[in-house]
Amino acid sequence: MSNRLSVKPNDLSAFWMPFTANRQFKQAPRMLVAAKDMHYTTDDGRRILDGTAGLWCVNAGHCRPRITEAIQHQAAELDYAPAFQMGHPIVFEFANRLVDMAPEGMDHVFFTNSGSESVDTALKIALAYHRAKGEGSRFRLIGRERGYHGVNFGGISVGGIVSNRKMFGTLLTGVDHLAHTHLPARNAFTRGEPEHGADLADELERIVTLHDATTIAAVIVEPVAGSTGVLIPPKGYLKRLREICDKHGILLIFDEVITGFGRLGTPFAADYFDVVPDIMTTAKGVTNGVIPMGAVFVRKEIHDAFMSGPEHLIEFFHGYTYSGNPIASAAGIATLETYKEEGLLARGAELGPYWEDALHSLRDAPHVIDIRNIGLVGAVELEAIPGQPTKRAFSAFLKAFEKGVLIRTTGDIIALSPPLIIEKGQIDEIVDCLRGVLNEIE
Repeated sequence: MSNRLSVKPNDLSAFWMPFTANRQFKQAPRMLVAAKDMHYTTDDGRRILDGTAGLWCVNAGHCRPRITEAIQHQAAELDYAPAFQMGHPIVFEFANRLVDMAPEGMDHVFFTNSGSESVDTALKIALAYHRAKGEGSRFRLIGRERGYHGVNFGGISVGGIVSNRKMFGTLLTGVDHLAHTHLPARNAFTRGEPEHGADLADELERIVTLHDATTIAAVIVEPVAGSTGVLIPPKGYLKRLREICDKHGILLIFDEVITGFGRLGTPFAADYFDVVPDIMTTAKGVTNGVIPMGAVFVRKEIHDAFMSGPEHLIEFFHGYTYSGNPIASAAGIATLETYKEEGLLARGAELGPYWEDALHSLRDAPHVIDIRNIGLVGAVELEAIPGQPTKRAFSAFLKAFEKGVLIRTTGDIIALSPPLIIEKGQIDEIVDCLRGVLNEIE
């Protein structure tokens, strides 16, 4: 280990950390200084098994040679090129490769730098599309309770996680929300898609009746709601949403920032559930989390609706300084090649049954009130300590880290989403660690 990695910062106060209990962390920092394949290395030399693919993003594992080498080569050849009125070959190549693997009919990609930016871009495309078609009255956006769509103002407006919304004023107007699909009384300990709850999609018909369909531009949902605790759609729910949107001329947006690129054992959740949206947001796994990037996929007819008027005029006044950055594009191509060469986009289907059985073996562990799984993602929900919500799960997070496994918690839910290169023995290691943790915490 180099000296640079082993020397601790002597002052942690300058960095205001995101989504972190800053005061608690800075009293006892958990520092990661290196990573390889399935493991992180801490500043005191311990190996930590990554049970969360970083933040749902390192699908191919850490520091993969093809991706690292692509970044190094691209940085030395072309570090940056402007994205406005200019281009570079590698971003066009990357867009073509993404379109080739996308659900049928999603023929165009708009590049962003994160999932949050992908969501706001998708919402703007939806609104502008209806206006381009002469239906400017369609301004309403429908999200879902407990939905997570990033942290920009558009995303938290259509999102439905209270803590992400309550501090930031009135947010966007013209937004409504579907009910969430979490029905623990009927679906607890379900393996895969729950049997009950498809009728919750009919809530959209009530919202249409309330506002009138001619005012609604789009509905946005996560096919599997990840950050709120792995809420899996009931059987038939997404197909019903698709039918209702088609009936009323409403665009359907899938937020696949988490589910995209193999998490469910298919390239996208749209493939898994056999439901093709009109717009699809991605990020995270698009570059294996190595460099920030996002990609918004749209159907051909949406893209083509903008391609009118004089050819010298900008069709869509939106974009980012780093849209399609050369180094991020190179990382993305190398990531797709890694997925393909190692069959990682299907690995969730191959390991899914073993993963499922391993997780559900925790059913009788202390504090467990529900377990959910699909593909290579899962959740173990714990009973909250009365008057102290989130404390039990956070204690489990700290104890698991001490024991050498990185998990993620949201509320009193332990969420798991390991890199797709995980082996069965490492699944056992994660589950055995959790069993020990649950037996030790209060």
